[in-house]
Amino acid sequence: MATFNGLPAHILLVHFIVVLVPLTALLATLCAVWPAARRRLVWLSLVLAAGVVVMTPITTDAGEWLEQRVGRNPNLQNHTHLGDTFIYFALPLLIGAGLVAVVHVREGRGRSLSRVLVGAVAVLTIAASIAATVQVYRIGESGSGSVWNGVSARPAQTHAGGDGGTQPK
Repeated sequence: MATFNGLPAHILLVHFIVVLVPLTALLATLCAVWPAARRRLVWLSLVLAAGVVVMTPITTDAGEWLEQRVGRNPNLQNHTHLGDTFIYFALPLLIGAGLVAVVHVREGRGRSLSRVLVGAVAVLTIAASIAATVQVYRIGESGSGSVWNGVSARPAQTHAGGDGGTQPK
């Protein structure tokens, strides 16, 4: 999918990642450390983590299509490189959510795991959640920089014929 209603699909798809990753990270962390949240939210957390893994290559493919149509600059190159690495952050988030689901299932069957093992799952899940969220921020920052860098320093554009006061002063 290259465009959607005339807009590059990457611009739309990236918003799924930007919203889903922090939400998934928050839910996975809550489920990892709070048994009451785990009982209610573990499956949602796992489904969202799987959705992030599925959406990541779709979003990067759409980004590569867009990259071929815009002028390259250092910020865009950095953004592309960071975006290509995100699958390595999305997969550990899915693994963490999956391990929390395993803890949940074992607890539901009355076969609780050792506190050390549950703690290790929590630490892994929290680390993966933080790493994925930070990486999404870094990717987004570099992407917005590649689009908007220097825009505020440019003079305002004027429109021909009565622009309602938007002429530069």
